[in-house]
Amino acid sequence: MQSLNRNGVSITQTPGEEKFVKFRSSAFKRRTFYQYDYRHTDGELFSTVAKTLVECRRRRNEWIAKKEQSNNP
Repeated sequence: MQSLNRNGVSITQTPGEEKFVKFRSSAFKRRTFYQYDYRHTDGELFSTVAKTLVECRRRRNEWIAKKEQSNNP
């Protein structure tokens, strides 16, 4: 299986970059999931696992929206 980590550190390093890998989980009846990392332009890392890439990106967009709200009270 591919990994988004090297020595426990995300390989997603460039601001604004997203990376993902598709994998099958043996713990959940061989269901397919996506591991998703996004490095925000401020350098903070967002990471999630979901059943679809669309869901990963939806979660990322919610996270970005919350960050923007907290930065603009």
